[in-house]
Amino acid sequence: MAKIITSSREETERFAREYAKTLSAGDVVLLDGDMGAGKTVFSKGVAAGLGIEEEVTSPTYAYMNDYDGRLFHYDCYRIESVEQAENLGLADYFDMGGICLIEWAQNIAPLLPRKVKRVVIKKLDENRREIEY
Repeated sequence: MAKIITSSREETERFAREYAKTLSAGDVVLLDGDMGAGKTVFSKGVAAGLGIEEEVTSPTYAYMNDYDGRLFHYDCYRIESVEQAENLGLADYFDMGGICLIEWAQNIAPLLPRKVKRVVIKKLDENRREIEY
């Protein structure tokens, strides 16, 4: 995995816009990082890189936001069981041809496809982030 250090939200978003160019329809990307690390900021950048103009927000209470069927942004922090995720139909989107960005993926691990990409974001200080991809 490669690493980059960003020094601001804007830099993290800019890197994610470039990262989006490496993604293909159907890719599943696990976004790992502590609360406040910048996973949603990264997701905003990926959406911009895909040409999505809609405002990207954290899907904490919706579990998953669908952006034109091109990007599915998951937040599985509040998922309490695999059964709950199955009942919500979260795994159904893996085969719909969009890119899936999944925060807190460990909560739905048994449902994940075998082939996934991983981005790890570590908060170094208030502005700096280490992004491993």
